[in-house]
Amino acid sequence: MKKLLLATAATALCASFASAEDVKLGILFGFTGPIESLTGHMKNAAEAAIAEVNASGKSKFAFSDVTGDTTCTGADVAVTAAEKMVTADGVKGIIGGDCSGVTGAILQKVARPNGIVMISPSATSPALSTAEDDGLFFRTAPSDAREGEVAAQILQEHGVKTIALTYSNSDYGKGLAEAISSSFEKLGGKVSINIPHDDAKSDFSAEVASLAAAGGDILVVAGYVDQGGKGIIQASLDTGAFSKFELPGGMVSDSLTKNFGKSIDGSYGQVASSDSPGAAILLDIGKKNTPAFDASSPYASESYDAAALIMLAMNATGSSDPKVYKEKIMEIANGPADGSGTKILPGELGKALDLIAAGKAIDYDGASGVTLIGAGESAGRYKEFDIKDGAFETIKFR
Repeated sequence: MKKLLLATAATALCASFASAEDVKLGILFGFTGPIESLTGHMKNAAEAAIAEVNASGKSKFAFSDVTGDTTCTGADVAVTAAEKMVTADGVKGIIGGDCSGVTGAILQKVARPNGIVMISPSATSPALSTAEDDGLFFRTAPSDAREGEVAAQILQEHGVKTIALTYSNSDYGKGLAEAISSSFEKLGGKVSINIPHDDAKSDFSAEVASLAAAGGDILVVAGYVDQGGKGIIQASLDTGAFSKFELPGGMVSDSLTKNFGKSIDGSYGQVASSDSPGAAILLDIGKKNTPAFDASSPYASESYDAAALIMLAMNATGSSDPKVYKEKIMEIANGPADGSGTKILPGELGKALDLIAAGKAIDYDGASGVTLIGAGESAGRYKEFDIKDGAFETIKFR
């Protein structure tokens, strides 16, 4: 009898998939370039959400994914990859882009002309808050306008009076540098110098010489961890110009501490991250997943959530048409205004689909404590950290 019941259940599951519409989603990250040490975890987290929905057998759609490489900084390359996803692969939504400049290019040159929803887990430029998007663009990471405020508060609490600041010569770096400098000055701090660095360079001695000449209690490096930001730190250490650094989110990766170890002890910073109940759940899911991923790695939680929001919105509308399901994303993320929606955490996507099918409201909290505000971006929280004994040490969440 037990074998018969199992066979019947398996048949029913196969039947549900046989009747489901096949839908492809794009995962569009910088698998090469200045944040490549982060994007493997991001991809695996997004794919874990897709696998979870499919395994539930409760979705109206059978999801698969195709991947593309933005390189993080190559707008033309990113646009070409996105065009292929839409025209050749036929994706119905894009999880990405990743870095702000390429994300803006994809939005304007591919997503808007083709009516494709994008949910970025990591593009944080404040300029994206006001970009024309036809209601197609969302992000599960908060704007750098907020990170600038958090960084300024942390600097002030460390007793810093003057900062030297260098930033990646990119949309991400420019927006973040402006947010940090203006917020720090509002709190009474002084910015001795604020200069860009180009990620493609191999020698940053000229930039570091200028930073050292201007001076400051600490060097703020608003850059990318696997390219220019790394080069700035190395040149600073080599010359003795600076030994302590304030490190925003683009600089936060295990590759940083592997490269510099205890030589950057005393440095500190912040990265978009959540201490929500779902964060711990996804951490455990990631350890058990095949392939495994580190949900504490920057933007991995936000990637899982971006994929989940697209799939749940499709099921809530019964449509894979982006012009239709885009209207449900904010509702799925925030729940009813009266707070009556059932909270959904990682590992509960099947439960969410059951509730949606029953006509009941959900409030997708996910792994990053998702709340979307304004034009569809995350309210967000930040993890403050120190570097001690060559490792990241969490101080608190803000």
